[in-house]
Formats: sequence, structure tokens, C-alpha cells
Amino acid sequence: MEVAKIVELLAGKFPTAILEQELEVKQPFLVLEAKQLPEFCEFCLKDERLYFDFLHCISGVDLGESSGKLELVYHLSSLIHEHQIVLKVRMERENPAPIPSVSAIWRAADWHEREAFDLLGIPFSDHPDLRRILLPDDWEGNPLRKDYVEAEKYRDIKIKY
Repeated sequence: MEVAKIVELLAGKFPTAILEQELEVKQPFLVLEAKQLPEFCEFCLKDERLYFDFLHCISGVDLGESSGKLELVYHLSSLIHEHQIVLKVRMERENPAPIPSVSAIWRAADWHEREAFDLLGIPFSDHPDLRRILLPDDWEGNPLRKDYVEAEKYRDIKIKY
């Protein structure tokens, strides 16, 4: 199915969920309202016309202090229908509100959401095991934030060389 048809179908089902769209780029994307994300994603998986059965990844992005935003980017594919779409959710950079987890829809989301939590400090509601995945539990800060300042030492071990 062509991206324009996919967007038409989704916009008809979720008239208030799509905040922005860009279809004339290499990877067409929709920016979604966070509260509707789980219902939107569940429809993307379960509707037979869409059947987005493969969540490639969820990438967290710090859009910088001037924008004041963080972004999550979800890459979806239907292996049967051979179509793709990118979904984005944006949130405030300072004290971001929890984003609804989609780990109950695609199991692969579990570790991707933990990585976004660990490296960018993006919280997820209803996640089954939200804790750091790459860094120790007592690590301070989120290294993929553009304003992150690396500590000199961790547990009396010099970090910088």
C-alpha cells in the first residue's frame, strides 16, 4: 500500500492523533499525539490492510536546547505487505511526561524503550521493567543528551583518558 493510502486510512481512524505529517521525504513520517500512541500502534499491527508486524527500532533523539524537545522515532514495516512508515512522538526536554509503552504490542519495544530511558531519560508508562540497560543503576545523567557533561570519575575510577 502506498504511504498516502496508509496515512488516509490512519487519519480516518484517528482524526486527532496525527499532529504533523511529512510524506515527500525518503522516509515518510507522522508525528503523533503521545496519549493515543498505544491504540494507534495496536491498530497498525492488527488491521489486516496495514499489518505492521515488524518494529525495527525506536530511536530517541535530543532535538537540542533551542527546540526544548526530545523525540522518539518508531520504524515500522509490514513483512507481508512490504510497506513501511515512521512514527514520531515529541515531548518536552525538561521533565518529559511519560510516553505510553508499546512493549505489549511489539516485544522488541521493551529493550528499545529501556535504551531511550537510559541514554536520554525518556520515561515510559506501563513498561514492564523500566530500568537502565547499558549503564549501571547509579550512573548519573543521560549520555545522549546534548547538554550531558561527562563525570571525571565513576566509583573512584577515572573515566576520561
